[in-house]
Amino acid sequence: MVIKQKFLSVFAAAFFLVFGLLGAHASYAATDYTNALKNVGQVKAIFDVSQKSAKISNLIFWAVQNTYQDDTVSSLSKPPEVSVVFHGPAVKLLSTDRSQYKPEDIAEVDKFHATLRQMKADGVKLEVCQYALKVLKVDPATVISAIDQVPNGFVSIVGYQAQGYDLVRIP
Repeated sequence: MVIKQKFLSVFAAAFFLVFGLLGAHASYAATDYTNALKNVGQVKAIFDVSQKSAKISNLIFWAVQNTYQDDTVSSLSKPPEVSVVFHGPAVKLLSTDRSQYKPEDIAEVDKFHATLRQMKADGVKLEVCQYALKVLKVDPATVISAIDQVPNGFVSIVGYQAQGYDLVRIP
């Protein structure tokens, strides 16, 4: 009898946890951007990235992808335009040189590279600052092919802003 009660208690807790999470997810998915996108015909964003942690970047880049994949954003009168410029410590994350990573970090770096390749396939412009590569001693030949190399990432950021892109910093 005690075992049956424990089973029922565990089952009930699991049931409410799962359906509670599904309910939270459903309410999260129904987020309303009425105020944020009022009179907006297109989202144009430039993400200025210096974040050096692959694990944190994987969490953040889910939200970056969601910026252009969101149904509300993609249903605006013009499709979203998204660019990402990497500089500072973030440039190390773009290298295929595994010697700089701790063994426990390699899977996160590989996941990040896969995300970037998918974003490139989705039409996102990805750029890395060659000056930052030089300063941080990252061989430009090791940068994954999904990333375009530019002489100075700040020029790219300023240029995208001049074209009407809104800046989002990811320090």
